[in-house]
Amino acid sequence: MADDAPRLVTRLEPQDEYTHTPDTASNYNESMYFNVFDPKTRVGGWFRLGNRPNEGYAEMSVCLYLPGGKVGFMFGRPKISGNAEMNAGGLKIEVIEPFKRLRLTYDGKVCLLERPFEMAEPSKAFRENPSVPCQIVLDYEGVSPMYGGETVRADGKPRDDVDPEKSFAKAHYEQHMAASGRFVVDGATYEVAGFGLRDKSWGPRYWSAINWYRWCPMNFGRDFGMMLSVVTGEDNKPREGGMVFADGQYDLISECRMDTDWDEHGYQTALRAKVKTRGGKSYEVEGKVLSLIPLRNRRTGPDGREFNTRITEGMTEYRCNGLVGYGLSEYLDQIVDGKPSGMGA
Repeated sequence: MADDAPRLVTRLEPQDEYTHTPDTASNYNESMYFNVFDPKTRVGGWFRLGNRPNEGYAEMSVCLYLPGGKVGFMFGRPKISGNAEMNAGGLKIEVIEPFKRLRLTYDGKVCLLERPFEMAEPSKAFRENPSVPCQIVLDYEGVSPMYGGETVRADGKPRDDVDPEKSFAKAHYEQHMAASGRFVVDGATYEVAGFGLRDKSWGPRYWSAINWYRWCPMNFGRDFGMMLSVVTGEDNKPREGGMVFADGQYDLISECRMDTDWDEHGYQTALRAKVKTRGGKSYEVEGKVLSLIPLRNRRTGPDGREFNTRITEGMTEYRCNGLVGYGLSEYLDQIVDGKPSGMGA
């Protein structure tokens, strides 16, 4: 019996760096994300802006890992009237040269947390911790090729088999970066010169569309980095992937076996991963979480089901091949009966 399903390919064009015409799906989301970690000062941060033009708002997140274990964090849903630019809530992302140079700026406030775990109860955390002025300027430079793009039919037509209710994104790409600039937090200036990773996605998105995932981007300098990914959907079967950046190119990961240490809150404290690539290379990676903030997303589905998604964002020190690097360990879980869905998997 012939397979009538259309062949799918990945497409990525320079114009994809800019905003797209939104789908008709109510939950259309166009998102840009950046992180950076300075290996000398061990100061870092991540930033995300997700336009939801059909819902009339953007999701804006700023998270800074500061000396002494402090974290500066801000989240907002500023109103937007369209999808013409990535600029909302004080966070602005400009494409200077597609695939090569971008600039990120922020002018607003952050909630300054001495005890980042308090963000598990965000209303209380924002109420009981000071909100202080914050300005950020970061210039990003691509040091790797691009990874990913939009999955389309081989004839160039868009896919028609995506269920918006179960979608996380129809297009996604990533790139390892170098970045320089500064954070100014409550009058204190932190110069930043380090490395990170950025990604972009667009299409229908609900955070609850994924059962659990582990996403670990890391850099060991300008010419060596990784992104480890383990993702599960409704079938709870892990899909292992990611890439290794070495020798100026990406070697895609075919196997990623990850083991995690947890604390009493169910937050990751350390991890170990064994990685194999399509190019026949093997790597062992160890990660130690230096600072972590727990975040959450809540949603009621059309059938009245309540979804409680937790995302723990850990600044992590990584070791591989005798090198020390820095990055993030981002763990997403659905909270079911008070427990993370992927704990112990």
